[in-house]
Amino acid sequence: MSDGLAQWSRGLRRSSEFLGVAIFVFLYAPLALLVIYSFSAGRSLTFPIQGFTLAWYVKLANNEELLHAIGNSLKVAAGVIPLTLLLGVPAGYALGRFAFRGSGSINHLLTLPLMIPGIITGLSILLLLKNLGFGLSLWAVILGHSVAWLPVVIGQVAARVRRLDPRIEEASLDLGAGYAETFLRVTLPNLWGAIIGSALLVFTLSFDEVAITFLLTATENTLPMQIWAMLRRGVTPEICAVATLTVAASGVLIVLGVRMGRR
Repeated sequence: MSDGLAQWSRGLRRSSEFLGVAIFVFLYAPLALLVIYSFSAGRSLTFPIQGFTLAWYVKLANNEELLHAIGNSLKVAAGVIPLTLLLGVPAGYALGRFAFRGSGSINHLLTLPLMIPGIITGLSILLLLKNLGFGLSLWAVILGHSVAWLPVVIGQVAARVRRLDPRIEEASLDLGAGYAETFLRVTLPNLWGAIIGSALLVFTLSFDEVAITFLLTATENTLPMQIWAMLRRGVTPEICAVATLTVAASGVLIVLGVRMGRR
């Protein structure tokens, strides 16, 4: 009986290991192939590649339209991050520190933008801007991205506040500091990890967003929109190169954001 159980346990373990490896390959093999094609000397995407070259990366550096699109993406992110932090940090602190009637419902409502498809968020903001008489622009994209990714900041800050000992703030108040001084000199320094981590995550999400940007931008392309425009000429090693750089940068920022958020 025990031998049969041991064999069953070993079989289950091997099956689990195989399934884990299979899932890992399923998720990351396409990305690995994308990176390999970005170094292909030939223009056609055939495997194995026809040689190794960095020419496609050099070509990207001289692509003025692509560089302009990257600049637009950076402008959008530079507007989204301050706006989400300005609104998200106080909201996250209030939800993490104080219990009041309806706080649970508010928590659920604030996560709604993360669950709604981006195209629905973009469409709703588009209709609102049209009714208010505003046109499509990068400012509209900033607004749309801020609405979509504000819950990221609120969730990160609220989680950090819940782990912060409230007696630290009480000690500051007992020693004569006001509420504003306590928040700035005691609470805020303990939230920097969550704030910086959420800012990096918001930057990554905003930089890669397509659906909301597609509905709210006018003639100014961001990087994802420029890649989409390039795809109309077919998938080339040049597109693989820009996608590889985008994936690498996004991966680094996500890892930094998660690590900062855990501090």
